[in-house]
Amino acid sequence: MKERGRLPVGWLGAAALAASVTGHAQTALVDPIPETIAKGDIVLEAVPFVRAPRTTDPAKPGRTNDAYARIQYLLPVPGEAGRLAFNDIRGVLYMTDMRAAEPVVYLDLRTAGVAFYNDRFPNEAGFMGFAFHPEFATEGAPGFGKLYTAFSARPGSGTADYAPEGAVQHSVLLEWTASDPAAGAFEGAMREVLRVGQFESNHNVGTIAFNPTAEPGSAEYGLLYICLGDGGRAHDPRDYGQRLDEPLGAIIRIDPLDTADGKSYGIPADNPFVDEEDVAPEIWAYGLRHPQQFSWDRNGRMFIGEIGQDRIEEVNIGVRGANYGWRLREGMFATGHAVGRQPSPVFPRPAEDPEPFHYPVAQYDHDEGFAIGGGYVYEGSDVPELLGKYLFTEFPRGRLLAIDTADLTPGEPTEITELRLQFDGQERDLADVAGFRNTYTNGLRVDARLGIDHNGELYLLTKGDGWIRKLVSTRERSDHATITWLLRRRWEPCEDGSTTVLGEDCEACPEGMACADVPATD
Repeated sequence: MKERGRLPVGWLGAAALAASVTGHAQTALVDPIPETIAKGDIVLEAVPFVRAPRTTDPAKPGRTNDAYARIQYLLPVPGEAGRLAFNDIRGVLYMTDMRAAEPVVYLDLRTAGVAFYNDRFPNEAGFMGFAFHPEFATEGAPGFGKLYTAFSARPGSGTADYAPEGAVQHSVLLEWTASDPAAGAFEGAMREVLRVGQFESNHNVGTIAFNPTAEPGSAEYGLLYICLGDGGRAHDPRDYGQRLDEPLGAIIRIDPLDTADGKSYGIPADNPFVDEEDVAPEIWAYGLRHPQQFSWDRNGRMFIGEIGQDRIEEVNIGVRGANYGWRLREGMFATGHAVGRQPSPVFPRPAEDPEPFHYPVAQYDHDEGFAIGGGYVYEGSDVPELLGKYLFTEFPRGRLLAIDTADLTPGEPTEITELRLQFDGQERDLADVAGFRNTYTNGLRVDARLGIDHNGELYLLTKGDGWIRKLVSTRERSDHATITWLLRRRWEPCEDGSTTVLGEDCEACPEGMACADVPATD
């Protein structure tokens, strides 16, 4: 590993660092963030949209929970048909659309002959991410028909590009080329792009995504970002967070279409470590424990949901070449590794960092909840009270949280508020609606995630009951008929100021109504 001027990593190196910091108190923080997260004034209606088919796990090792369907992401499919795709990490990619069509199987990794393997830890392993190339529906373009999937594969099923000692499974990226992108089920060819060994079955690959703000012809267009956890277990025992020789504990960036000279993928010339020896050139940012979900706003800012260890959950802004500090930092705090103590608690930070760390813009501790679910900046039109807010979940308990994004500064965590939810007009906690038995601790678990559609509207995905619910405003649209309309319509502006619905003829706005408020007709 190339140290790049760092102090030695690992427990002994961290102890030496702590000893060198004069006056640093090595007393664990019992309540690192005493402020609580309060419920705000914003109330959203969570309206049933579609329900995933029920699935089951191939095995039930310890702590395996009984989720109805392990649905993870809902994303728009490039093209004009308003299609939406969502994955169940048990191995299935489904298609629906913005009118809530019954989900149909588009691709099933369990039967695709790709050594799909989630037996060791079904809660966290499996079909973890997917991304459609931005040219998926553009006939004649290099990315036409191309879909990428990231999943857990059986060890020994292929040769890993990066192979940590004692790998028990592999995180694999495949490229699928559909012969007809408009078809209801996948038919076409497949090739392997990247394979990384995992020494444990958690903290796997997660989100894979193309930057949606990149313009065709720009250096950023068509580059695929992939997040990889620190390899698994707890407390990063191999210190992959601070290592650069392997792409674990990192977000990496590749060109999947650059296959010249027999390569599986290309390395963008402007990746931050591309010219350094003994460094994985795919790395775009590092020092991460489990950055399972990230997304961009329309200004090109990347928001990263970083799942913490025992104390702190974080929201970070993605920055090229940034080191987010794990396993020496957790949120705004030092870990036990950094001060020569047991790893579990957090401690006050030393007066100086051993090198520049990029700190979060928001954080919460485990008095308020557990793993962060990542999310999206709301930039739709149906819920104006959410504009400019980054929504994310505390996914085990099912809390829906938000921050304002106008004035974010890394290292100065902003206030987090909880959004209130209604179901059939009654305000309730999500755990009371979609909770199921928690196999990690007492009480109920929800496993709530967020999805997004073509218009920037957001959806709540809950593994406990397999439902995808659309989040809509209760301020002006509370009756059932209007909410049903809201789920089904997709308006586009016409040159004359009227609107169109999913390609239908333009309709004039009724007197006294804005075009965006016009109910669609079947």
